[in-house]
Amino acid sequence: MLEDRADVRTSGTPAQARDELERLEIQLLLEAIFRRYGFDFREYAPASLKRRLWRRIHAEKLTTVSALQERVLHEPAAMERLLLDLSINVTSMFRDPTFYLAFREKIVPLLRTYPFTRIWNAGCSTGEEVYSLAMLLEEEGLYDTTRIYATDINEAVLEQARAGVFPLDKMREYTQNYIRAGGKRAFSEYYVAAYDGAQFDRRLIRNVVFAQHNLVSDRSFNEFNVIVCRNVMIYFDRSLQDHVQKLFYESLPVFGVLALGHKESIAFSRHADSYEELDAQEKLYRKIR
Repeated sequence: MLEDRADVRTSGTPAQARDELERLEIQLLLEAIFRRYGFDFREYAPASLKRRLWRRIHAEKLTTVSALQERVLHEPAAMERLLLDLSINVTSMFRDPTFYLAFREKIVPLLRTYPFTRIWNAGCSTGEEVYSLAMLLEEEGLYDTTRIYATDINEAVLEQARAGVFPLDKMREYTQNYIRAGGKRAFSEYYVAAYDGAQFDRRLIRNVVFAQHNLVSDRSFNEFNVIVCRNVMIYFDRSLQDHVQKLFYESLPVFGVLALGHKESIAFSRHADSYEELDAQEKLYRKIR
């Protein structure tokens, strides 16, 4: 259901009329994608969504949002290409090293009290964060009693994550991040040069379950001691953020930990009073009720 009817009558300036028409086209496109394919982008932040749509329009050599709608409805391959654009895949190994330092110092001691740990890495993208968490847990002696559930809306990026091959030219940056994150070994021990890239040790994903999951429409599928979802909700509007916060709240037991990105917060969510801050700077929260 379209929540807002766009008035595209000729009142106002020509520029305003064009903007209204484009807004209506985008609404119709997103509704069509939801009904045809089940992917719900209707509550994503409008500015970011618009930029990504126009990137795909130009790549498809089209000129309007409506033309893109016609193509994705009739060509599933075009929908796959659009999905890659709409999925937010900005990631790197040990991104924000101070987060991993805080994880070692404040979360690892809690995990040591559990006989078995389940971690949900929601919005895992191409897997750099998954491998980073696996390395950290391996070094802390916790990986053999941990299972990581790595999920993303996009099956194509999950395939990349399963493969564990990352660009060789990123290894210098990733090594620096790893050192700043408190790494305890030589980073180069974890990968070999192969397939025109860096192939990471397959043992790092021996306890990882990769699965497609849509934060917008899918329900909780387990109870987790830790949920890591960093730099994903910044692309959602307020109502969708509330929906995802509720999903995470229902997926955590009391004393479970929620880890968000630096620009994200639970401060204005309906569950804010149900958490205590473990680290305000690194956005680590523990559920207390």
